[in-house]
Amino acid sequence: MAYQIISFLLDVAAGMLGGACLLRLYMQYQRIPFGNPVGRFVFALTDWLVLPLRRVLPALGRLDTASLVAAYLFELAQFGLLWLLTGGGAHAGLIPMLALFGLVRLVISCLTGLMIVYAVLSWVRADSPIVDVIDRLCAPLLRPWRKLIPLVGGIDLSPLAFLVMLQVAAIALAYLQAAVLR
Repeated sequence: MAYQIISFLLDVAAGMLGGACLLRLYMQYQRIPFGNPVGRFVFALTDWLVLPLRRVLPALGRLDTASLVAAYLFELAQFGLLWLLTGGGAHAGLIPMLALFGLVRLVISCLTGLMIVYAVLSWVRADSPIVDVIDRLCAPLLRPWRKLIPLVGGIDLSPLAFLVMLQVAAIALAYLQAAVLR
């Protein structure tokens, strides 16, 4: 029971911090200003790690490698701590691979959460600076789907199609991870 609780808490912490790093990466890639509540929250959670990493990891074009590496380091720390809690063993070499799969899983989870928030906000149309940020984050992801799926009775089904694709990707990732780790 204690292992499950610690594992859950590590997953929440790594997910929150790693997700903030990935959101920072994506917001910078999309050139979304950080002067809004979402941007300030992301900076507050990630500056302590991303800024020192930037001194040694230059950006690749619009890709902020420091934010990506920071997200990976959170996943690596999570799996490393779980490995230590289980008493260590001969499989320490698998930790970087598990962290990589964890990072991809985190990307899928973040995109799923972003799409759900977008869908809910599209129903209520709240006037908030967060709505604009979420819309700017989701628009490029939904653009190809909107070309394929017409409005049905005035309802945009592209977020639903994107969520289905994310779930398929999560299933495929689980099978790929199982095959690689055998």
